[in-house]
Amino acid sequence: MERHLRPVCSSTAILCPSKSLITKLPLLLQKPSSSPCRFSTYTYPSSTQLSTSHPLRPAVLLAKPESQASGGVNTDAREWAMQDFYFLRKDVETAAIRVKEIRNSACLHKLEQEVADLELKAADTAFWDDRAQAQENLSALTDVKDRIKLLNEFKSQVEDVETIVKLTEEMDSIDHGLLEEAASIIKELNKGMDRFELTQLLSGPYDKEGAVIFITAGAGGTDAQDWAEMLLRMYVRWAEKQRYKTRVVEKSQGEEAGIKSATIEVEGRYAYGYLSGEKGTHRIVRQSPFNAKGLRQTSFSGIDVMPLLPEESLKVELPEEDLDISFSRAGGKGGQNVNKIESAVRITHIPTGVTVRCTEERSQLANKIKALARLKAKLLVIAEEQRASEIKQIRGDVVKAEWGQQIRNYVFHPYKLVKDVRTGHETSDITSVMDGDLEPYIKAYLKYKYSMKVS
Repeated sequence: MERHLRPVCSSTAILCPSKSLITKLPLLLQKPSSSPCRFSTYTYPSSTQLSTSHPLRPAVLLAKPESQASGGVNTDAREWAMQDFYFLRKDVETAAIRVKEIRNSACLHKLEQEVADLELKAADTAFWDDRAQAQENLSALTDVKDRIKLLNEFKSQVEDVETIVKLTEEMDSIDHGLLEEAASIIKELNKGMDRFELTQLLSGPYDKEGAVIFITAGAGGTDAQDWAEMLLRMYVRWAEKQRYKTRVVEKSQGEEAGIKSATIEVEGRYAYGYLSGEKGTHRIVRQSPFNAKGLRQTSFSGIDVMPLLPEESLKVELPEEDLDISFSRAGGKGGQNVNKIESAVRITHIPTGVTVRCTEERSQLANKIKALARLKAKLLVIAEEQRASEIKQIRGDVVKAEWGQQIRNYVFHPYKLVKDVRTGHETSDITSVMDGDLEPYIKAYLKYKYSMKVS
């Protein structure tokens, strides 16, 4: 006689299931599909330790086959389901441990006290006397509330999947749809925890702000201009995956292909913190599509990143004598003028050599205001990086898009490899990288930056 074993659960106590789980309980009584069904497993950092405090017994067995003819198929399905449930249960145990560690390290009670203190300040009648300080306090309040919300969502998600595991153990058959939902929750939970841990590495004064990305074609002629356009697409795709609002505010077309330069505004919390490590020269090696012989070509493009700061945050006074302001017509491809007046503005900070250009607005005045705001933001960032107490103490920090200056190499030929020179992180999946999968590189750089800071 076939024995029906019930596994021992080593996870923590299970709380009340959510409404979505209660509505699915009748499905647990259905017979399983006769076709094998496998679930995805997930990869965790090498530092993550799986719980081995309790022995794991075989997972739940499916119902006995109705006929001998279908016995082989049902046996296979039963074995697959047992393995899937085993791996899912281990994933749930690991996620539960990780959620507990994150919540403990975040000091939830201190965050709640911080919210209470900030709300008390906001209720003061003199709160808006200093608008800049008031905005800063409100931003901090929003940030702390968002962190508390995330921490509570992590707890709720892990409780949901623990409930699914518990219910499955108590039934005589496995509901594949319910386990697939649990696997999906675990996947999203781990993504959320990865992102939360990443934000803990962002401690700069402007890391929480949006970002402005400047892309400039460097050495390499038409190939470099085509490469600049490829980078433009890569960063837009990355921002879309993060659900950030993006806007290409300026783009200068190349003579044959690609672009000479482009400016992207990325609106969203921590956009600058994530993208700040992209500043530098990006090098591509490939067979040139613009060479009749298909020779291998090396090209460069420069990336500069600065925070997208609100006007009240730009507490910088720039004397007129320190600025070199020039105007030109905003030209389009083929020499066509976007407008007939000299609306494009270029401003150079003479003491440092830092230069910004703005062409996206129709009026000269609007472009000048926006260019000044960008110049101030750039000077503030450089001052922070160089730990200068005053703007006049900083030196110019210009990205040179040429050989020997690259921070990352993208090799398309004779092999495929994307390697960050600073961190050593690399992958051969160059297609995914160009499609906006920059998270591994961003994470590696932030860890590298943090290690350099504490060493």
